[in-house]
Amino acid sequence: MREEHPRLKTENFYYAQEDEVYAAAARDGFAWSIHRPHTVIGKAVGNMMNLGTTLAVYASICKETGRPFRWPGSQAQWNGLSDVTDARVLAEHLLWASNTEAARNEAFNIVNGDTFRWSWLWKQLADWFGIEPIGYDGTMHPLEEEISQDGPLWQDIARLYNLREPTLDRLASAWHTDLDLGRPIEVMTDMSKSRKLGFSVFQRTDESFFDLFEQLRAEQLIP
Repeated sequence: MREEHPRLKTENFYYAQEDEVYAAAARDGFAWSIHRPHTVIGKAVGNMMNLGTTLAVYASICKETGRPFRWPGSQAQWNGLSDVTDARVLAEHLLWASNTEAARNEAFNIVNGDTFRWSWLWKQLADWFGIEPIGYDGTMHPLEEEISQDGPLWQDIARLYNLREPTLDRLASAWHTDLDLGRPIEVMTDMSKSRKLGFSVFQRTDESFFDLFEQLRAEQLIP
């Protein structure tokens, strides 16, 4: 939750990456900043960890086939508080740190600045696509299983609507979305360290998703 919290007593490749930065800076004499986002929402074709585009593709498939837009994850994520990081906010944070003396050699959390419940957001995402949402029904329905056979279907959808990317796996990373939406805990990321040093960028999370969906549609990546 906070940057000063100690590391968990388990292996984590983020820890290994940070240790490489610390060691290189000590050896070569450069300054650094470390930025720790939560789930990043933004357009990235071919990215293997992409919740926003995955949900857009899933919603598009539901609209085309008449399937319900069914919540795939856990009760804890459905009812609990969560947050995400808009890619644009992350970019602003990187620029801010690179031009702020007080941010030298510091690690920061970076999220949109609000918190939400998926039970509140899920219907709004469905409404954007004009489809029927189904919330948590007492069991998990992994998205990886739900769309595992939909590669040929997406090729048909791409042909029908003249989409630029006919390969489902280039857009959707269901395994990663399942990890995000299936976790058994709430996620609330504190940003008071950045705020105290003057970083003031804020982004509504519902608009992060809507802006992404509009961009994907405008660039012919979803119908």
